[in-house]
Amino acid sequence: MNLFLSVSSYSQSDTINAPIAVLPDVYADPHIAAFGKKFYIYPTTDGSEGCMSTNFTCWSSKDLVKWKYEKVIQDVPKDVSWAKERDWAPAIAFKNGKYYYYFSADVNIGVAVSDKPTGPFKDTLGTPLVKKGMLKGQMIDPMVFVDDDGSAYLYFGQGNCNIVKLNDDMITYDATKIISIKPKGYNEGSFVFKRNGKYYLMWSEFDTRDPRYSVAYATSDSPLGSFTKAEGYPVLKGKGIVKGAGHHSVVKIPGKDEWYIAYHRFKIPNGNGYNRETCISPMLFDKDGHILPVDVFEKVKAVKIKGSNF
Repeated sequence: MNLFLSVSSYSQSDTINAPIAVLPDVYADPHIAAFGKKFYIYPTTDGSEGCMSTNFTCWSSKDLVKWKYEKVIQDVPKDVSWAKERDWAPAIAFKNGKYYYYFSADVNIGVAVSDKPTGPFKDTLGTPLVKKGMLKGQMIDPMVFVDDDGSAYLYFGQGNCNIVKLNDDMITYDATKIISIKPKGYNEGSFVFKRNGKYYLMWSEFDTRDPRYSVAYATSDSPLGSFTKAEGYPVLKGKGIVKGAGHHSVVKIPGKDEWYIAYHRFKIPNGNGYNRETCISPMLFDKDGHILPVDVFEKVKAVKIKGSNF
């Protein structure tokens, strides 16, 4: 059986009843964040064979339901001197009064900086933050977690999950301090958050072109690990017409213990590993802090940020 076939054989009723994507057209690898009184999504621009996209966009929302196209925030061939295409899986972090935008380009990882969450973002180093071939596996899928004490940690890599503490400037680190781990089932798309003093490392399993693409997680008492995988079930996986649900990010509603997961799936209908769309679902925990399986058919209700987290 070919697991990388496109999804093209659904009935009209299946398509009508399918959960609706939050962004129009095809976007993948969404990084969702809350800044001020708005939510933002930073996705991969999808729709090209081999994922050969050349720009990044930003979307904003006041309620998680209605999303506004902001603009192209980085045109890589114009804005980056060391890369031209294969622009994937960005991430955003806030520190020092600035927004730091981490992105994959030509299988390197770069970092750009802006005073606003919508950019413009300037490639601050003029060279990759993590160079292609530096470690085993692909140097893609950056994610930066900023802890309560202001310490920031970079997670990245396909094949292995690499972890390193960033310097206070957010754009440099000690390469001799990189930790490389490979949790059971790990492939790519790492994401870290903290809840009730516990660190959650999440990642995608299988290949993004595979309908079985899904999300698992592990926990630790430290952002550097060691991490213990939660066994028994994926946190996120497809069901029925929903295929290839993965490469996610997580956002907490400021001031509440209320969480949502953003992710991509094969476009419905006629999607595949190069034609994916962005969705959001509620993410719940049990009393012991275990993440419950996400219902990919549950609709997100409008939610607004009260006050400001800045």
